[in-house]
Amino acid sequence: MKRTTPPFRADHVGSLLRPENLRRARAGWNAGQITAEHLRQAEDEAIVEAIGHQERIGLQAATDGEFRRAMWHFDFLERLDGVEAFRASHGIAFQGGVETEPKGLRVIGRLGFHGHPMLDHFRFLREHTRLSAKQTIPSPSVLHFRGGRAAVSPEVYPDMEGFYEDLGKAYHAAVAAFAEAGCRYLQLDETNLAYLCDPEQRHMLAGRGDDPDALPSVYAALLNAAVAGRPPGMAVTMHLCRGNFRSSWIAQGGYEPVAEILFQGVNVDGYFMEFDTARAGGFEPLRFVPKNKIVVLGLVTSKSGRLESADELKRRIGEAAKFIDADQLCLSPQCGFASTEEGNLLSQDEQWAKLERIVEVAAEVWGG
Repeated sequence: MKRTTPPFRADHVGSLLRPENLRRARAGWNAGQITAEHLRQAEDEAIVEAIGHQERIGLQAATDGEFRRAMWHFDFLERLDGVEAFRASHGIAFQGGVETEPKGLRVIGRLGFHGHPMLDHFRFLREHTRLSAKQTIPSPSVLHFRGGRAAVSPEVYPDMEGFYEDLGKAYHAAVAAFAEAGCRYLQLDETNLAYLCDPEQRHMLAGRGDDPDALPSVYAALLNAAVAGRPPGMAVTMHLCRGNFRSSWIAQGGYEPVAEILFQGVNVDGYFMEFDTARAGGFEPLRFVPKNKIVVLGLVTSKSGRLESADELKRRIGEAAKFIDADQLCLSPQCGFASTEEGNLLSQDEQWAKLERIVEVAAEVWGG
């Protein structure tokens, strides 16, 4: 049966490959050759075009492709009260020797939320689409996971309990602000619960003084604080993946270590879940999903241009349905196509073909 509320049978995570004209405009702005206003105009034009493409291929939700961001997480987090961006000694390392720009975040003051440019970004999206306007923001755990205690001022937060409390309150204010702006489809990008399924990532956390066994509960509490009291009719989903930059990745391991708290301890409506490779494990953890929640199967990879066959996707949906009712399932790519402005290693035509295939298969499996 076709769904009329988010998440939808055919959906996508959020980010899209930047068109060439937008790439040129951002490069010009970075070089001081064009003004911020000219960059904004280029972003507006590219977003309107991307929205139109999403509408034409039959999606029920549209995003702005995250076209106004350089990175999926820093652009949001660095505008929270008390957060400072800085040039780090190195970037985030991905498999294959791929590394992001050397940028970091640190907490230098009391955390809070008093407005954000992305509220206006959302309003632009909502005003330019007839579809459900979907907003994506990083999960609150992202501010902790990358830097840990070392990235939080001990003068401001002598203990981490105060940090977590204020972070939850800041996110609660952010969710309320998006709701007030008219957002009824919000996605929290939560990579770190998936990272906690990887023994190497757990070893890294333990080595710096964090308890990887305790963090799932900490992160679940942050998410619940963020979405508590959201208005009726506002759907909130989570996206989980194991890293996505220039078609590379960071973590691996099935969802089993966090499945119970993920599905039964976090008060969201649905989950976008990476399942495009064996690195994400099998579908068995879906047995913990309550009857009132939806899982969007990320079976279509955003990391390569190879187009999955309809038969292949329907077979894997059938495999997942052995552990969860098929009516609780939807279909999407496993991640965005451009978590950073560089984008993954495929063409725009290949990107749109994958989204069209998702719409096609969803209609065949669930109707509509």
